[in-house]
Amino acid sequence: MSIFGRLSRDRLQPLFFFGNNPITLIGSGLTTASAVTLIFYWIVNLMTGRFANPYLGLIFFLGLPGLFVLGLILIPIGMWRRRAVLLRTGQIPPSYPEIRLDNALFRHGVIVVLVATAVNLAIVSIATYQGVTYMDSASFCGTSCHVMKPQWTAYQESPHSHVPCVECHVGAGMSAYVRAKVNGTKQLFEVAFNTYPRPIQAPLSVLRPARATCEKCHTPARFVGDQLLVLTSFGNDKANTSYQTVLVLHVGGIDSLRHLSGIHGAHLNDFTYVATDSTDQKIISVSMPNGHGGTTTFVDQSWKGPVKGITRTMDCMDCHNQATHVFQTPEQALDSVMVNGSPSPSLPYVHKEGLKLIKAKYTSQAQAGTEITAGLENYYRTRYPDVWNTQRALVVGAARTLVTIYDRNVFPSMKVTWGTYPDNIGHMDYPGCFRCHDGNHVSKSGKVISDDCNLCHNLLAVDETNPKVVSDLGLKGNVPAALQ
Repeated sequence: MSIFGRLSRDRLQPLFFFGNNPITLIGSGLTTASAVTLIFYWIVNLMTGRFANPYLGLIFFLGLPGLFVLGLILIPIGMWRRRAVLLRTGQIPPSYPEIRLDNALFRHGVIVVLVATAVNLAIVSIATYQGVTYMDSASFCGTSCHVMKPQWTAYQESPHSHVPCVECHVGAGMSAYVRAKVNGTKQLFEVAFNTYPRPIQAPLSVLRPARATCEKCHTPARFVGDQLLVLTSFGNDKANTSYQTVLVLHVGGIDSLRHLSGIHGAHLNDFTYVATDSTDQKIISVSMPNGHGGTTTFVDQSWKGPVKGITRTMDCMDCHNQATHVFQTPEQALDSVMVNGSPSPSLPYVHKEGLKLIKAKYTSQAQAGTEITAGLENYYRTRYPDVWNTQRALVVGAARTLVTIYDRNVFPSMKVTWGTYPDNIGHMDYPGCFRCHDGNHVSKSGKVISDDCNLCHNLLAVDETNPKVVSDLGLKGNVPAALQ
């Protein structure tokens, strides 16, 4: 007997015989239908580009490949089940229906099976690659999971909007990937059973260290020197008077002589601290190398309990904690857009009324959009009819900007409101620098972590209407320092 004859008798004939059952046929149908649909999608995708709807990605990159694999699994399960039933009832035939190559129909069937097997292997490989690629995309992280809407909204306008989420949140290597997917599966169940936290917090203690993220592109030790910062704010008076604060930030770093200087230079040591809360806003103890092989510990004198809590080694993220997911205060948000002319400072009391409207409590972004718009328009219609009649376009534009500000920073469904995510850069709106530099962290020897403002910056003007230094330098509006 030829090799094919033996193969046909021992392998192919039993496969064809036991494969004639509903489960195997259903599996074959699922696999075939999924394969055809996937191939069609890939062709359309190559010709027209990616579909914009993120839920299509879930279907075509995760759902259909899952059905395809399920079909492949059902095929042998059906065969095994039929064989077991026939074996138990004694209905296994002494010989299986003969398969002959001289039978053109069978010969074509064998060719189809072999080709289909090769195609199926290719589909599984491509689908697996596409699925992994899709799950690693920023759009999957931000749009497929609606609970991440606040983070996704902030990410799109951040300086790192071109950096994929996985670069910072997953890391390289199989262990990091598996760990991230296990955590993602846990989060999926939380969403499915509506048990996810609101708001979603990401304590620094659970994030990857800066040396594995920030420092892949940035060099903390790079000498920056001094940076000029001009901040513009607006008053709540009728004229929305603008004020400017000008300061020189001593960013520093390591200079050409290897000297440490400025803000960055002072924090390039191995500092550790103990915080009492997950957002690290209350730091009760700071330890730093003393240059003699030991450490000096500074303890907050207002803290009367044991020095216990979340211990962390300080890195970039302790100050730049909103380097990507930036949430503003209402004052910051409104001042930054008024500098650009909308809301127009020519509208009387627009700063005061704008703040009142965006700081009010609403049950949803939709309600906020309706009430902010109606509130501002009604204010000018009733209080300043001349303005409403002559500058209606400015009022409508101002209302639209206020709604945009609100939608960018407040998400009632996720319990994200003004101040939910503190920013540790500076110390005007949150403790920030003063978490340690408050003059109250003292060592046993009486040494104090300084609260001298001039260590970090020199003020050239503070809330002045027309600072001379701004006109002398020919500057206008906000001039941010390169800190983020």
